[in-house]
Amino acid sequence: MPRLFSLDGRRALITGSSQGIGFALAKGLADAGAEIVLNGRDTAKLATAAQELTAHGATVYTLAFDATDHDAVRNAVDDFEAQNGSIDILINNAGMQHRTELENFPADAFERLLQTNVASVFHVGQAVARHMIGRGAGKIINIASVQSALARPGIAPYTATKGAVANLTKGMATDWAKHGLQCNAIAPGYFDTPLNAALVADPEFSAWLEKRTPAGRWGQVDELVGAAVFLSSAASSFVNGHTLYVDGGITASL
Repeated sequence: MPRLFSLDGRRALITGSSQGIGFALAKGLADAGAEIVLNGRDTAKLATAAQELTAHGATVYTLAFDATDHDAVRNAVDDFEAQNGSIDILINNAGMQHRTELENFPADAFERLLQTNVASVFHVGQAVARHMIGRGAGKIINIASVQSALARPGIAPYTATKGAVANLTKGMATDWAKHGLQCNAIAPGYFDTPLNAALVADPEFSAWLEKRTPAGRWGQVDELVGAAVFLSSAASSFVNGHTLYVDGGITASL
């Protein structure tokens, strides 16, 4: 049974992986045996993250590119594959948040959300999938959100982007399953991450969240690792187009 979940001999690219959920997933996949390709725009943060993973015993590469720049993504992925070999697993994790009531939401912030949260999934997914299709195998995991199914005041555009990620995941599976790819999404609930730091620090919000979530607490980023390893491994060989909610039960209850 453990062999079903082994990632030995596999290489995983995780976008936005110098901190937060992306870094936790990188560490978790490394523990399962995968080589790791860290990505971000800040080379100093990437170097620090790579040093920590390397000290932990992982084989680590860094690949700095802007996931919203189609040409930069394509060139970076093509060059990496030519020089280092296959990217077997892709986790599209890069994302951002902007909280403002919808009637006053700035148009430029809306465009940034679309580019960072949706367009990047298309750009990186397409660039990596072209190589995976040629090999007849590959795993793509997109990071969706509890907001793929629910909404809260002040984040309507973010909610729209995460709904799009869930549906783009279905589209990827529909187009690419015939080529041997499994394309799925993980939808985290409310996790204690840098992106949610202001909410974690707000006693009123945390109290509301603990009452609203059946598990009664914030999620910890390490609790996403099991889902990522499952969807990256042979254990999920017939799972395609699925969004796996890891949310303490929040989408299951009123």
